Amino acid sequence: MKQLNLAEAKAKLSHLVDQAAKGKGVIIAKSGIPMAKLVPLDEEKPKAFKFGTLRGVLTDEVVNAIEAPLPDDILDAMLNGPIDTSDQK
Repeated sequence: MKQLNLAEAKAKLSHLVDQAAKGKGVIIAKSGIPMAKLVPLDEEKPKAFKFGTLRGVLTDEVVNAIEAPLPDDILDAMLNGPIDTSDQK
């Protein structure tokens, strides 16, 4: 793998990124000491969403809890600031 100093890599960054995308990585050195490696990203494909994967997990009870309105003090804290805890022990 080719090694370049930081100043040269900075001047050629666009070209180096193009080369990395084609599979040609480069090591970037500072004062002759390797500091970073520019390599292509892994070709990970996003997993396809499979409908029905939560069937049986999201029971009516769980769905109702998720959809329930928040208590006024929690909603107020989320919209206006923290809850006053000075009187709690």
